[in-house]
Amino acid sequence: MLEVRFYDTVPDDKLKFAVILSKTREKWVFCRHRERTTYEIPGGHREIGENILDTAKRELYEETGAIKYSLYPIGAYSVTDTGAEESFGMFYYADIEEFEKELHSEIEEIIITEELPGAWTYPLIQPKLMEYAKKAGFF
Repeated sequence: MLEVRFYDTVPDDKLKFAVILSKTREKWVFCRHRERTTYEIPGGHREIGENILDTAKRELYEETGAIKYSLYPIGAYSVTDTGAEESFGMFYYADIEEFEKELHSEIEEIIITEELPGAWTYPLIQPKLMEYAKKAGFF
């Protein structure tokens, strides 16, 4: 069974990924990978030698084309699946002001919407992130 936990702090060396809940002009920004039909919150894995904030900035750019934005930490969280090791990431909020004209990654499209997607890529994780961000006062 998949479990999502939230933390005030996690040692930096344990953070393996960054996820960035994003809005532009008061609307949500979600992305869709070219090999999927579902939507997700932008994010991805940390590269060797990269600090977690730079991971968030890189992933936000790669997955949305955001080039001008404000970025705020929401908190750390982990995901554990039955029999698997706990995996930690950092959760951010971005207010995007400007996008590049086209995407240059594995992302097929972004959507800018007032509604949450009906089909999440990670339905056991993403709604919990949204709920946590709401409780933290990010929307």
